[in-house]
Amino acid sequence: MRDADYMSVALQMAQGTAGQTSPNPMVGAVVVRNGAIVGMGAHLRAGEAHAEVHALAMAGEKARGADLYVTLEPCSHTGRTPPCVEAIIHAGVARVVVAACDPNPKVAGKGIKRLQEAGIHVTVGVLEEQARQLNEIFFHYITTGRPFVTVKTASTLDGKTATGTGHSRWVSGREAREEVHVLRHQYDAILVGVGTVIADDPALTVRLPDGHARHPIRVILDTTLRTPPTAKVVTDGEAATWIYTTDRAPLDKQEQLAQQGVEVIRLGDSHKVDVLRVLESLGKRGVSSLLVEGGAEINGAFLTAQAINKVISYVSLKLVGGAGAPTPFGGSGLPTMDEAVPLDRVEVERINEQDLRIVGYPRFVQGEGE
Repeated sequence: MRDADYMSVALQMAQGTAGQTSPNPMVGAVVVRNGAIVGMGAHLRAGEAHAEVHALAMAGEKARGADLYVTLEPCSHTGRTPPCVEAIIHAGVARVVVAACDPNPKVAGKGIKRLQEAGIHVTVGVLEEQARQLNEIFFHYITTGRPFVTVKTASTLDGKTATGTGHSRWVSGREAREEVHVLRHQYDAILVGVGTVIADDPALTVRLPDGHARHPIRVILDTTLRTPPTAKVVTDGEAATWIYTTDRAPLDKQEQLAQQGVEVIRLGDSHKVDVLRVLESLGKRGVSSLLVEGGAEINGAFLTAQAINKVISYVSLKLVGGAGAPTPFGGSGLPTMDEAVPLDRVEVERINEQDLRIVGYPRFVQGEGE
């Protein structure tokens, strides 16, 4: 097997922890000696042992003189766990193969340098693109301080999210809806506007077949605090609910919601809640990833602010028509087709006979989407 083959195994180990490690990255490690894998490990949760430690523990004495494959540069600082580089050196590993360097300023090349100083041969860049893609959320958050934003939409082939009467259950089939719950499990927070709360009364929680799920923080944009005190996001106690509002909101309504356990965050006296200020606030609160499941107005606000990193669009192969039927993105929109935002790295997959999944990364000329 080649370096890329062993690194591929390490990446698979890391992928298996999706939704568990935030705000830490997903990391996998494999120990190889004489052409055989003798140890494997993954970082399971923040605060617990890192992937390298698990892999070295499994390898035991076989780690001495072995090669260690790890998807992200080993840490060299003491955080909630001891530095991995010291464990690697102590284990007697002869060579370390790293997929991607860690963008965290606390690491950023220091781990590699420490290993080299200890006489360990280090190879960097094996399957780097795949490793960076795997941890796109971590790389974005650690370098910008703002959450990685994914906008999820579901529409018919003619671009409608509901009929002209407002009926929307269901645009997509069962398989697509189940995928959305997996997505929610993988993100720190989920965001909608108050219009969605009033119209649909969604729980915005995760429902997986095995019953094991991490509910995201529920974030509501509500300029004047119209969120009903009887809404599920207020009353069910299933997950934290944060409502971003403005100084236009009544204080008595804020107090009522606070008494029900909802945290209300005011962002000044503006006409509407500012999307970029929300992202700045979420980043400071440790939210590294945000799944936007808003209606046309919310999605349009994120598009106008160039605050979208990724789009996941489910397209159902059916038609409903209707000039007034809602579409995924509202707002004023862009004035000319020349200014339309193209998507890079587009992937299209058919989920079943009726639904497609389209994934892409908006390429903005400048701003948050870069």
